[in-house]
Amino acid sequence: MSDADGGPKQVADPAYHSENHTAAQTCGWTKNALRGEGKCYKYIFYGIESHRCIQMTPVVKCNERCVFCWRDHAGHAYELGDVEWDDPAAVADASVELQRKLLSGFGGNDEVPREVFDQAMEPRHVAISLDGEPTLYPHLPELIEEFHDRDITTFLVSNGTNTEMLERCDPTQLYISVDAADRQTFDSTVQAMEDDAWDSLIDTLDVLAEKDDTRTVIRTTLVKGHNMHHPEWYAAMCDRADADFVEMKAYMHVGHSRGRLDRDSMPDHSEVREFTQKMGEYLPDHDVLKEVEDSRVAMLAEDENTWVPKLEKSSEFWEQDSLVEY
Repeated sequence: MSDADGGPKQVADPAYHSENHTAAQTCGWTKNALRGEGKCYKYIFYGIESHRCIQMTPVVKCNERCVFCWRDHAGHAYELGDVEWDDPAAVADASVELQRKLLSGFGGNDEVPREVFDQAMEPRHVAISLDGEPTLYPHLPELIEEFHDRDITTFLVSNGTNTEMLERCDPTQLYISVDAADRQTFDSTVQAMEDDAWDSLIDTLDVLAEKDDTRTVIRTTLVKGHNMHHPEWYAAMCDRADADFVEMKAYMHVGHSRGRLDRDSMPDHSEVREFTQKMGEYLPDHDVLKEVEDSRVAMLAEDENTWVPKLEKSSEFWEQDSLVEY
């Protein structure tokens, strides 16, 4: 597919709103939060206000073909040489404007209080996690700083294959996807496009261990029959990374993954909890277990208070806001 100027189209999914290579999509929890129907588990775990969170990516291309991914692998052709990259300020501008367009219709919704809608028009969080592999965007560290300069927190999710880039990135919270604890499972479940992807992931664990100012998370999508084995090996990887938090989340049988996996591949919450507890036996410092059953997610942490400190309601971060709670 091509853009009007004849160049290659960077975002082909019609469900995404996009500006060149920047794409955004409204999260279901954002819509729920606007209507007062609940918030994402990231609020419960970390303090993220769902109605003020942008779900975006600076690049939809990906260097992995995970069997559990809900995206269409055909739309992730790993070709980057022809991309004309926007600068970080333009990507940040596009992200905010795309979010406002996506949520504009809620301004006339009787179920949404006007104060809540007005807050949503001034996002305070960005989840760089919508699609693709964000570290393929060459100006990612500068983009993160651009968001921070605008007083927007950043949650970056990466597959850990671009170690040098991640070494330069200092988001508010950095998630690394560890969806296998051994090379054989990695090859069959993640299906990386590069031969050295597993080695790069291991190197990235060491980079995480050196992060002092960035909160770090090891996250795993649990798929029955594929990667739910050897919890002690996962624990060893988390220990090597010296991760602040460990998240285990169930694979969900949605999107294009339904053409690759059976519905039986989706664990229920009790299975997620059990696997997480088994990991916890090998991570004695992470003796706090939190869980959100509706999202089929469990977390291990060192302390009971897991919120980002600046997102505490008494924080100066919210000083200019009259944050509506309901």
